[in-house]
Amino acid sequence: MEKKPFLVIFLTVFMDLVGFGIIIPMNPYLARQFGADPLQVGLLMTVFSGLQFLFSPFWGQLSDRLGRRPVILLSVLGASISHLGFAFSTTLTGLFLARGFAGLFGGNISAAMAAMADITPPKDRAKGMGMVGAAFGLGFVLGPFLGGVFGAVGEHLGDLPPFGASFPAVVASVICFVNFLMAWKMFPETHPRLTGKGSVREAVRTSRLLLVWNLIRQPTLGPVLWIYFLSSLAMAHMEASLFLLVQDRFSWTMTTASMGFAYVGIIIALTQGGIIRRTLPKWGEARSFLIGLTLMGVGFAGIALSHQVWLLAIAVTLLALGNGFSNPALTASVSLLSSEDQQGGSMGVNQSLSALGRIIGPASGGFVYKELGMGYPFLIASGLTALALGMGFVIASRVPRAAK
Repeated sequence: MEKKPFLVIFLTVFMDLVGFGIIIPMNPYLARQFGADPLQVGLLMTVFSGLQFLFSPFWGQLSDRLGRRPVILLSVLGASISHLGFAFSTTLTGLFLARGFAGLFGGNISAAMAAMADITPPKDRAKGMGMVGAAFGLGFVLGPFLGGVFGAVGEHLGDLPPFGASFPAVVASVICFVNFLMAWKMFPETHPRLTGKGSVREAVRTSRLLLVWNLIRQPTLGPVLWIYFLSSLAMAHMEASLFLLVQDRFSWTMTTASMGFAYVGIIIALTQGGIIRRTLPKWGEARSFLIGLTLMGVGFAGIALSHQVWLLAIAVTLLALGNGFSNPALTASVSLLSSEDQQGGSMGVNQSLSALGRIIGPASGGFVYKELGMGYPFLIASGLTALALGMGFVIASRVPRAAK
């Protein structure tokens, strides 16, 4: 594994997720300030994912043709601009436009994962994806923490955007712009064809819908992609609802919710950055994501039944552990089942299906929360995870065991 590109990929993803982690807890609180109901809160998260779903395969294929570096630079710069627009928004419509623009340029993660696949041999692929996941987790630790801190600072600076509760988005924009400058200076091109370390054959150009169709039809890769989709759908179904639940059931403020979100990030970072590196050689990819999905399903159900903070903490811990085990193992499985010249396209489709889950999930979760009650979004998420688990058991024997 090449250490310098590995470190730069890690830092790029980490800084991007710090900015993203600042924004996520702000969504439901700012939306409610502008008069949004639970369904509209979910739709605010959906609009980001909707644009990301449409454009992730495009960015992935572009990275296969032009390289990982230009895609990552454009995406990080787009994130900086979108966060600034979010900070200056004074209406619910403005929030929707800013998050849509962020989704349009949301191709950096699939390009970063493809870059990680470029520099890691198959036996280390899951570990590399685990470190990308650790960057996710650490970003979600520092991001919400900074959001809570600068939210308090913003209240002292003024009441109207970009101050008050909107001020953390200014900080997110600055962090992403610094990330852009760092990537411009330090991020190397990693594509094997463009660096002369792989085949000279050009990646086959195809339409995004045809690319998705071709990949999901493959006998083993297709089910793995669907499992990732169901897992993402389950997570998205509960995300917006979780912020609403802690606000309505436990009267948490945005600062308290941000700190709670940071705790989830700590568990994910510890799991993906440390624990999974020890367990993967023993368990292999398939067993790792089966264990992760099981823990996630129990965690979702536990949140629905939690009427005390300590019970909620246990449930969220199980959920975070499960996510930490399943995501890198599933992502590595997608990479291992894809050819060298399709790594960017496969990662783009993987992220696109994940985004599709985040399109449907927040809106449906918000609707269920509003119409049926605050516990039901989490019970439905548990059922979706059980479906993914069943599919996983069916194809587990066909998943490569490179980590072993």
